[in-house]
Amino acid sequence: MKDILWLIQNTLSVTFRKKKNIILYLCMPLIGIMISLLVYGGDQKVILHVGIVNQDKNEIAADTINFLKGLENVQIVEVQAVKIQDKITSGELDSVITFEKGFSESILSGHPGHIQITSIKGAQITSFIKSYLYQYIDNIATISIASSGDPKTFKQMYQDFQQTNYKLTSHSLGDTSKNKNMTNQTIGFLIMIMLMSAGNMSEIILLDKENRTYFRLLSTPINAKKYLLANVSVNMIIMTIQVLITLTIMKSLFHIGINISFWQAVFVMILFSFVSVGLNLVIVAFSNSRSAAGALQNLIITPTVMISGCFWPVEVMPKTLQKIADFLPQHWTLDTLTKLQEGHSFSSLYLNLLILIAFAAAFFLIAVYKFSRNNTTQNFV
Repeated sequence: MKDILWLIQNTLSVTFRKKKNIILYLCMPLIGIMISLLVYGGDQKVILHVGIVNQDKNEIAADTINFLKGLENVQIVEVQAVKIQDKITSGELDSVITFEKGFSESILSGHPGHIQITSIKGAQITSFIKSYLYQYIDNIATISIASSGDPKTFKQMYQDFQQTNYKLTSHSLGDTSKNKNMTNQTIGFLIMIMLMSAGNMSEIILLDKENRTYFRLLSTPINAKKYLLANVSVNMIIMTIQVLITLTIMKSLFHIGINISFWQAVFVMILFSFVSVGLNLVIVAFSNSRSAAGALQNLIITPTVMISGCFWPVEVMPKTLQKIADFLPQHWTLDTLTKLQEGHSFSSLYLNLLILIAFAAAFFLIAVYKFSRNNTTQNFV
C-alpha cells in the first residue's frame, strides 16, 4: 500500500508541475458551462410586432383593436395599407391584421369575415394572434345571434360584454427545459473532457515505457499490479475533482439547477469515470506508442461522443445513429441523468447503472487480458 501511495503522489506531483495540465484537467470542464450559458442563457421572451390596418372605422373594429393592444407580449402599431409589404419583408413587423370595410357588419350578421392576416413567418407567428382574436370575434358574433337582430338588445349585451370584469389569477412557472438543456450540454462537454483526461493519464504508461522508467520501477519492490493500480487511482482522483468542481460551480456560482440530487449526479459521473479509465486502458493496451494511442483516442472518443448525444439531442439524428447510440456508455450516462431529471427514482434506474458497471467491467477485463498477453514489454498483471 505504501508503494501505491508513493506512486500516486509522485504521478500527481509530476503531472501538475506543469501549469498547462492544471488548465487542461481542472479548468477545461468549466468551458462547457460557459458554452451552455452562451447558447441557453439569453432572455428568450419574445415580443410579437403586429401592424393594424383599420379600413372599417366602426366601434366593433375599434374595440377589437383595443383588445389586441391589451394582450401580453404583443406590440400593436397602426400602419397604412400601402406599407404592409414593406413592413413585412423588412422584418419590422411579424404580421399585419387588416380589418376590411364591412368587418363590423359581418360580425353583426353572425358570420365573421372581412379580416385578413398577413405574415411571411408562417403559423408559428399567426397562431398565437388567431387563438385570441378569433375567440373574441366569435363571442361578439354569438351575442349578435342571441340578440336576434334587435339593435337595442345587441347594444345592451355588447356593452355588458365590454364592461364585464374578469378576475384572472396567474402563476409563473419556471422554464425547466432551459435548465435541462444547459445541464445536458454541460455534462456532455464534461464527459468529453473526462475521456480526454483519462486518455492523457493512461498514456503515462506508454511514456514510462518509452523512457524505460517503467522497467526501472519493476526492478524495485513495485510490481506491475501496483503500478497499474496507482495509474487508475490517479485517474479517478482527477476525474472526481473534475466532477465536483463542475457540478458545484454549476449550482453555486451560475445557479444552473440540475433538478436532481447533487450526490446522485456525482455518483453517476464517478461511475462513468470507471468507464473512461477502462476504455483508455484498452486503447493503451492495444498501442505500441503514444502517437498510436492518440490516434486511437481520436478515432474512438470523438465520434462516440457526438453520436451519444453529448453535443445535441439524440432524437435529431437518423434512426441508424440512434440505434448505435444505445451501445455507447456516454448515452447511458446522459440517459440516466435525464431520467432522474424527469422524476424517476434512483432505485428504478438500476438497469442503467448495471449497464454502466458492465461497460466498466468489460473494458477493465479486456485491458487486463491484453496487458497479461503482452510479451514485448513484460507482463502488467
